[in-house]
Amino acid sequence: MNEKYDIAVVGGGPAGLSAAYSAAKAGAKVVLFEKDEAIAHNVRTSGVTWISEMDRLGIPSKYYNPVQNYRFVSPSNDILIRGSAPRSCVLDVRATYQHLAFMAAEAGAEIMVKSNVINILKDGNKIAGIKASTPKGDLAVLSTLVIDASGFSSSVARKAGAVGEWKRYGVGAEYECYCDDIDSTTWTLMVGQQYSDAGYAWIFPLSKNRVRIGVGIGRPESSAEPLEKLHDIMEKRLGPLDVMGKIQPIELHYGFIPNEGVRQNSVVDGLLMVGDSAGQSNPLVLEGIRYAIEFGRIAGYVGTRSLSSNASRESLMDYEKTWKAKVESKIQSALKIQTRWLGLSDEEWDKEIEILRDMTVDEFLDFIKADFTTGKLMKLALHHPKLAARQLFDMILKS
Repeated sequence: MNEKYDIAVVGGGPAGLSAAYSAAKAGAKVVLFEKDEAIAHNVRTSGVTWISEMDRLGIPSKYYNPVQNYRFVSPSNDILIRGSAPRSCVLDVRATYQHLAFMAAEAGAEIMVKSNVINILKDGNKIAGIKASTPKGDLAVLSTLVIDASGFSSSVARKAGAVGEWKRYGVGAEYECYCDDIDSTTWTLMVGQQYSDAGYAWIFPLSKNRVRIGVGIGRPESSAEPLEKLHDIMEKRLGPLDVMGKIQPIELHYGFIPNEGVRQNSVVDGLLMVGDSAGQSNPLVLEGIRYAIEFGRIAGYVGTRSLSSNASRESLMDYEKTWKAKVESKIQSALKIQTRWLGLSDEEWDKEIEILRDMTVDEFLDFIKADFTTGKLMKLALHHPKLAARQLFDMILKS
């Protein structure tokens, strides 16, 4: 069976759904393929993000738990940065993604679940569509543009020979749990060998009785299995889990996130990459949902405009220039910090989080969000005279 669309989107995460929404809203005939049985059937992210970003992107507050305090635990140190109002949040990932799916559907996009892309179609050197296995049978879709929002796998771009596999990445395992009673206004990061030998562990609350507890590990720095590390933390009730009462897992989440910066090229003739496929993620807390939604919408809008030029690379370059101007340098600076963090010993971690203790909540949030500007960094370097802090901020300024 052959069908013709203006734009075929591969991947039903926030990037793909946002691209499908904005393209359909702009008048394109859009189809989206999601390989799982349902949108957000498998949750692959912890969902930590920022309230100001969700407000700006129009995500209703009912889809997240607000957080105003930030705790860091190392082998011999424990700091708490208190905010006067919620600034961060933990998303109900499943509900948020399905909200984005309803927006795309309302705008006119066709969504096909349990539909896996088998191959790409080409017209000379140009990507001209995809082949997919769907519940209705195998389908060949001709399209002027394909948007690869397949996440970490970058499956379409790799089939097209446009990119290779990610060589540096994070792998995370997380349980969503019932918990007797937790502070729903505080999220916690735990660092050091007992939590993760190349990464960190986390406690992200969704309510006073619902929490996500996870471990992330960097590859190739470590070959450790994050699920084994997570089981060890939970079985030993390592602090701060020791004061959380009954903890009962109800869901297991597992996922990968790129950790080597942005793709050199995110567009080729007939193909555009967005979200994790393009490397649009903040390596400090391994979060990319805000980027996925914002740049997905830009991808759909620019992609629709490019149709009159047969989705040539030149007609898609506005997308790449726009998103890279907003985040490429920030992601590169954040990578420098993250590379430093992956190599710290337990003793060095104890000293490192002392840098965070001295920050105001505004400084901390700019830092952890990778919202780096030269002016902000110079102020940090001047305001925090400790040698370790100066070395950290100078390292970023020289990037």
